[in-house]
Amino acid sequence: MKILITEKVDNSLEIKLTNAGFICNYYPDITFEELKNIISGYEGLIIRSKFSIDKNLIDKAENLKFIGRLGAGMENIDVEYAENKNIKCINSPEGNRDAVGEHAVGMLISLMHNISKADKEVKAGLWQRNPNRGYEIQGKTIGIIGYGNMGKSFARRISGFDVKVMFYDINRKLNSDKYAVKASMQEIYEQADILSLHVPLTKKTEFLVNSKFISNFKKSFYLINTARGQVVNTKDVVTGLKNDKILGVALDVLEYENKSFENLYNKEIPEELEYIINSDKAILTPHIAGRTFEAEKKLSEHIVRKIMSSNFLIS
Repeated sequence: MKILITEKVDNSLEIKLTNAGFICNYYPDITFEELKNIISGYEGLIIRSKFSIDKNLIDKAENLKFIGRLGAGMENIDVEYAENKNIKCINSPEGNRDAVGEHAVGMLISLMHNISKADKEVKAGLWQRNPNRGYEIQGKTIGIIGYGNMGKSFARRISGFDVKVMFYDINRKLNSDKYAVKASMQEIYEQADILSLHVPLTKKTEFLVNSKFISNFKKSFYLINTARGQVVNTKDVVTGLKNDKILGVALDVLEYENKSFENLYNKEIPEELEYIINSDKAILTPHIAGRTFEAEKKLSEHIVRKIMSSNFLIS
């Protein structure tokens, strides 16, 4: 079986697949046009976020048996169309869930304790103690939307702060565990002091956090987003920051990222993004929550495991 790897990955991925008997072609600099021209010669395709695997490409992939996505989100793959063509689609959210959970906690601590702001001031020669007085996480109620790999990872870590953790998920089969209690959205609206988003980007979750959503919260709250940028309406969040309905935001992802997540759109910075960039109430990172050195290896390990255990190898 020939497998095409289209983006930079940990070298253990190619080594393990080759040792298992696969033929791997590692072309991290391949263009989409080049991919279309050669995809028919492969049974396996491993990607990250550089390409959108659409119907046109899938139709050209005459021999493809699987598409492996290193990471969690599958929005850049037409999964339904691929699976109708008997192409199995697999991802590896287990690989970077630990990194995302830690990053979300780290951003929250920095935000609530004014660490980033104070760091900049001290380095600029300012020593302002009272203006940088922060708030403790202990005793707060944490709301989590989306209780899959990432949501559970965050819950496990934040639960150690002596807090109440609640989660809402559209999967009604999920139950409470020792880290979080299952809740309705109404309960989260009424009780949450801190909200963390861990949902995929779908038609249902696009701009989930908007003015109506924000107004539903009984208390002012902190917002963490390590999921996808377009789950949050930035303009409405800025309004929430200005009227103190939102106390602060920790954003690893932005509405204005391009589809490959490699940079922001090459457009003039919108007014609302400019506000967030210059706000002491915001902590921003460039979509790196799941990109630790350890996660890179674990992503590869989980994809290899899933490839090896799948029935498409039997032919």
